[in-house]
Amino acid sequence: MLPARRAILRTMNESQGPTPAGTSRPYRNLSEALRAHRIDTQNHEFITAITDAVGITSFIDRGRYIEAIRSDGGTPLHIGKTYTNGFAEDELISVGATVLRLRPSEGRAPYFYATHPSEFRPIAEKAPAARAPRKTASTVSAARPTKTIERDYGTCDVCFMVRNASGGCSCD
Repeated sequence: MLPARRAILRTMNESQGPTPAGTSRPYRNLSEALRAHRIDTQNHEFITAITDAVGITSFIDRGRYIEAIRSDGGTPLHIGKTYTNGFAEDELISVGATVLRLRPSEGRAPYFYATHPSEFRPIAEKAPAARAPRKTASTVSAARPTKTIERDYGTCDVCFMVRNASGGCSCD
């Protein structure tokens, strides 16, 4: 067995088990891990840039997230569907020409996380001011409720009930 693979398997031996089901397994590469966790494809390039900038040796399935083991022995990253967690406060990670805006983690106290691009709302483009459509006779009449015309068909001389449209009543 390769020494690197042995080291990965050694890190997976945890006192309480690797995942709630105990099914932790290493992935061969990042793309396999991202596909297995069904992470949005629009985030793949972003996550790859992060892992390249940090330096990752292996990826391990931890159930709800992918654990990325750093090559420098630092805190592993947790890659979820919408975030990557495990950065130090003073860490500067650049993706393209932009430095990531890290936010304090609530569940993983001293560490910080970055939100994946799929979670950002798209910027709504300002549509050119369109003129209101002209109201025509058909749109005006369609908007106005129509009154129903009530007709008087008379009353029955025997039972004094109102006659129906065919001229009958309940006593007929």
